[in-house]
This record gives sequence, C-alpha cells and structure tokens, in this order.
Amino acid sequence: MEDKNLSKNFTALEEEYSSLKKSKVVVMQVPYDKTATYIKGTVNGPGAIIDASKKMELFDEELNQETYKIGIHTMDPLPVQDLLPEAMIDKVYGSSLELLKANKFLVILGGEHSLSIGSVKAFKEVYPDLSVLHLDAHHDMRDEYFGSKFNHGCVARRISEICPIVQTGTRSLSKEEKDFLATQANGKVKTVSAYDILEMPLWKDVISRGLSEHVYVSIDLDVFDPSLMPAVGTPEPGGIGWYETLDLLREVSKDKKIVGFDVVELCPIKGQVSSDFLAAKLVYRLLGYVFPMKK
Repeated sequence: MEDKNLSKNFTALEEEYSSLKKSKVVVMQVPYDKTATYIKGTVNGPGAIIDASKKMELFDEELNQETYKIGIHTMDPLPVQDLLPEAMIDKVYGSSLELLKANKFLVILGGEHSLSIGSVKAFKEVYPDLSVLHLDAHHDMRDEYFGSKFNHGCVARRISEICPIVQTGTRSLSKEEKDFLATQANGKVKTVSAYDILEMPLWKDVISRGLSEHVYVSIDLDVFDPSLMPAVGTPEPGGIGWYETLDLLREVSKDKKIVGFDVVELCPIKGQVSSDFLAAKLVYRLLGYVFPMKK
C-alpha cells in the first residue's frame, strides 16, 4: 500500500508528509470510464490531477496555512479499468472501508461518477447518519441508462437508496428524472438547482439545513461553468463559479462534519491544463476547510 515513488504523490510531498502511517489523509485514484456516454477520457483524470497538484503553492493564501502538514498519502491507482461497473464499485467499496477502519480521511479522485456508489456505501457503514452533498450539472437520477443501473447517469439514484442526498448546481435532466424527483418532496432527495441559486439569496443555508451531521461530498466537475471547467465528458452551459463553490463548501465545513469527498469526471484536454489545476486546487482547498490548522 505504501507509495515509494514520490512523483506519484498528490503535491509531490516528501516522505515526512506522505507516508501512509503518518498521514491523516489518503488519496485514492480510480481511473475508470467504462460507462461514459459522451466523451471518454475520465480514465486519465486522476493522474492529471496528481500531476497538476505538483505545481501548486502549498501555502494556502485564503486559509493562511500549509495544509499538507496534516499528511497526505497517495495510493497507487486502483486496478479497475477492465472491470464491469458493479465489480469496480465493489472494489471501491472494499478499499474505502479498509481505509475508513484505519481512521484515514479519504479523498477519491475519478474517473467517472459511478465510483461514488461504492464509496458512499462504505461511508454509510461507518457513519449511520450519513448524507451526501452532490455537486453536479446533471441530476443523475435515472434508474437505468444504456442497459445498466450502475451507469454514471444513475449514480445519484443509487446513492439515494443508501442515504439522503442534497443536490446542487443541477441544470439538466430527463423527463424520467423529473417525474421521479416529483415524488421526492418529502423523501431522501433535495435539490437546489442552478436556477434556484440565481433566485434564492440564502441558497447555501437551504443546502446546509438539508444535510445531516456527517456529510460526504461528491463533486462532479461539470457543476462548474464550462468557461472555467471545459475538461469534462458532459459539459452543460450555465454552471456555478469558483467562489460560489468555495463559499458553499466553506459553509458546510463549518456547519457539519465533512467525513470524506470525491472529485470526479475530469476528462483532460491535451495542452489545456487549467482544468486539471482547478481540480487539484479544489481538493487542496477543501482539505484545508476540513482540517483548519492553529495559527
């Protein structure tokens, strides 16, 4: 499990801050895109985030801290690309549960969004009151898509069968999903869409109130506007911005206990690294919110 090759580590940390034994945080890479339905390439997402992270300044200018000193260990990529979706999800579940039982804070880099089904299942076993904050352009509430219940377009539907879920930034759905969501007014799914964000001054408060004490955050990078994040497999116009997203994550981290998160669906574009860097910065900043350090 120990990664001896420092070039593979998130932020390229030295051994003092990246050993598995000493690190509070473990980064799991899940390079997978078997159910991608538009542009493939998310299999390369985790590696691109790791590469971009090596170019970040490790002093966080917003938080006035060096977050890396909590210890961040990066695992080798899970060998999942040749697996069927259900087998991949089972692999993520098993690996996630093992790390949670070892008292590690888990960050998962995808890969496509279907991997979150496995991680949420594991977190639910450790945190019975778990809820999920789901940032995404798409509702992902189809019961089945392209013949699979484990397609990336079904991930939120499967998560809603495990625990409550609060969606935000959504702006695209099918008639099937609309009809399903209409039955969820008092159910396990709450939604603050991109349109709600435009009209509701207190939208972040609404989201926070909908979450339980222990929260898993799942971030599909297409939640961002494509002008900021073009490197996704299924881009949608009209997404939310960088500072809006940080404001939400900062508020949730203060009001609730974020117990883990994933960042998924990066589909790297050759010669365009700004999207990769945004994803890496997002991971590092969210870790800073979760682990504020004494000044």
